[in-house]
Order: sequence, then structure tokens, then C-alpha cells
Amino acid sequence: MIKPFFLFFLITVQTVPSVLALPPADDIPEEVLRTEIIIEGRSPIDGKPLSAAEYALLEEQLAQSPYAPTIDPKIRHLIFLLRIRKVIKTVVPFFPI
Repeated sequence: MIKPFFLFFLITVQTVPSVLALPPADDIPEEVLRTEIIIEGRSPIDGKPLSAAEYALLEEQLAQSPYAPTIDPKIRHLIFLLRIRKVIKTVVPFFPI
């Protein structure tokens, strides 16, 4: 007598098409997409669409900011503590921190 699981397995295997792993026929290959030149972008500030010239100008303005980036002292201290914790975990991995 055939077991129900084996029968279910045979029915499932026979009904599944064998081409599920292939991409759709109208899909553009990744090699072609890598060679395309991007002529538009989005603003990193507000996400609005920009032309290539506007995007380059905005990137230049952001790079020439007169203010140095500052981090809140509490966050800086937290990062310091996390780095110390990482070093301790590397040296003594079983120590519960």
C-alpha cells in the first residue's frame, strides 16, 4: 500500500513547473543595467528628483559646509562604552556583559 505522504509528494513534484527558477523573458539582465549611465538622482536632504547637474552642485555645497559635524556628548560616550564592551567580548567571550 502506498503511504499518503509519498502519494502527496509524487503529485506535488509532477505538478510544479520546472522553469520557476528562470527570470521572466522581459527582465533586463544585470550586466546591461550596470552599464547604464544614471542621469537623474534624488536630493539627500528632502528626496526631490534632481538632474545630474543639480545633484553635483548640491553635493559640492554639502561638502563645503563651514560647520564640522557634531555629535551629542551622551551619544559619543555611549559609542565609547560600546567599543569597550566589544573589546571585552573579544578577549573574554563568555563574560556576561
